Amino acid sequence: MENLWRSVSGQDPSPEEYQNIEFWSNPERSGWLTKQTDYLKTWRRRWFVLKQGKLLWFKDPSSVHRSTIPRGVISVGSCVTVKGAEDVLNKPYAFELSNSNSTMYFIADSDKEKEDWINSIGRSIVQHSSPGPWVFMVERISSTEDTQNYMHTEVEGRTSLLLAFVDCEDGISFGISQSLNV
Repeated sequence: MENLWRSVSGQDPSPEEYQNIEFWSNPERSGWLTKQTDYLKTWRRRWFVLKQGKLLWFKDPSSVHRSTIPRGVISVGSCVTVKGAEDVLNKPYAFELSNSNSTMYFIADSDKEKEDWINSIGRSIVQHSSPGPWVFMVERISSTEDTQNYMHTEVEGRTSLLLAFVDCEDGISFGISQSLNV
C-alpha cells in the first residue's frame, strides 16, 4: 500500500536523480539513520547509502539492489552545511543537512556514527558542489564548538559560510567554507 501511495503522490525520486549510480555496489558509506518524514514530521528508520554525491535511502539493506527505486535521493553537491543538531532537536546523535531551501534532520545510532556521517557527507559536499561564483577556502578552527561562531563570518572582507568540518589525524580540525567571490 505504501508503494502505491508513493507512486501516486509522486514521492518516488525521478530516475535522473540516481541514474548511472551503482548504489547497490561499494558505497562510500552506508548504514542506518533515522530521518524525519517530509509531511507528518514523524521519525522513520531507513538504510542510507552515500555514493557519487548522492545520499539515497531505502526501507532496509535487503531492499538495495540494481532494480530498486530509492525512497529518496539528496544531491549532496547542492547542500551547503552538515552539522550536529542535538541542540535543535533535543535528541542525542542528531545532525542536519541543509541546502539553500530546506533542512533535513537525521539521528544516528551513536556519537561515532554521527561524526562519521557528518565527515563523509562533508567530504562529498566539497567533492561534488559546483563552484559557480563561489571560491572554496579552508580555515583552521580549534574545536567543533567554534563552528557556531564561524557560520557567518567575514573572511578577507567576504562573507563566509562553513560547509563542513574535517577532523585530521593529528587532532587539528579545519572548517571548509565558501566565500562569495567579489
